[in-house]
Amino acid sequence: MQSTAYLIDTETMLEAARTAQADKLAPYEWTAANLYFAKSKEEVGYSDFEQAVDYGKKAVEFATRARDTALKVGRRNEPLPSDPPVVPTP
Repeated sequence: MQSTAYLIDTETMLEAARTAQADKLAPYEWTAANLYFAKSKEEVGYSDFEQAVDYGKKAVEFATRARDTALKVGRRNEPLPSDPPVVPTP
């Protein structure tokens, strides 16, 4: 039961990370989250629920980091409201 909860949590966090463009802005965390997620699902298939929970916890952790990192990087790349607009010169 606990492994299923982690799988659902991971899917939710991966979707949030995808929305934040973590695949481009936080590739390490994004890749780790997806690999741990896949491994967790694999362990559920083998009925090794203890390992599935361990991998699920790591997947959620990395998916959360991926989302947070992507949001931070995305904010750094946005122009500040106080910045004057960039006008191209002819």
